[in-house]
Amino acid sequence: MEDAYKPKQIAQLIEAVGVAKANMPFLQLSTLGILAGAFIGFGSMFYTMTITGSTLGLGPTKLLGGIVFSLGLILIVIAGAELFTGNNMIIIAWADKKITGKQLFRNWLIVYFANFIGALATAWFVHLSGILSTGDGAVAKTLIDIATNKMALTPLESFIRGMLCNALVCLAVWLCFAAHTVTGKMFAIIFPISAFVALGFEHSIANMYFIPLAIFSGTVEISMIEFLTNLLIVTLGNIIGGSLLVAMTYWVCYLKSEKKTD
Repeated sequence: MEDAYKPKQIAQLIEAVGVAKANMPFLQLSTLGILAGAFIGFGSMFYTMTITGSTLGLGPTKLLGGIVFSLGLILIVIAGAELFTGNNMIIIAWADKKITGKQLFRNWLIVYFANFIGALATAWFVHLSGILSTGDGAVAKTLIDIATNKMALTPLESFIRGMLCNALVCLAVWLCFAAHTVTGKMFAIIFPISAFVALGFEHSIANMYFIPLAIFSGTVEISMIEFLTNLLIVTLGNIIGGSLLVAMTYWVCYLKSEKKTD
């Protein structure tokens, strides 16, 4: 069995992947982005069903929900898709001048809006499917509680939770690059992702599923302005957490210092 890649090798791999992502054709990038939005929707759907009716207590229920929510990133990494929050890591390639700022923001914008389409479409299909009526409406109540709690956060809380969330998401992606096997990548994903879910952190792409689905249900009053404001704040937090707290920190440690010693 091969040893896991070391941190410096991971940084080099992420930089190389970042260059490839930044140069990906529009159709491929947007299609993979739509898939990622749908995959996060699947994980969110699984989470909602799993925690409904749980008698395990707050902590264990959140932990179990986080484990099943990990399905979303597992599908993205193993099956292949483009997730905005994970792609915050490609700022490493920009910092090393391997891609331009225009290429970086092109990738982020295309993937972000493609994720939105995928998550929104999944929410609409779930609404039409009648799944929320399961358990005499218990699943619908869980979904409404999730969305209502998200909207009740203050802007500062949403921002900080978004920042901490994507630090863990990007650490999950970082750990995936260390693994050589599918099993190894799955285990690398589960712990950071289940941690962010259990702790109640905020993921912009998951919010693109949860909040619209609550709106579609017609049982809560959330305006489009309120939803988009929440999404903007959480997204900014996600960018700071993934790009600065994780990606740029590791770039300073392993790639910037490498250039100084060459």
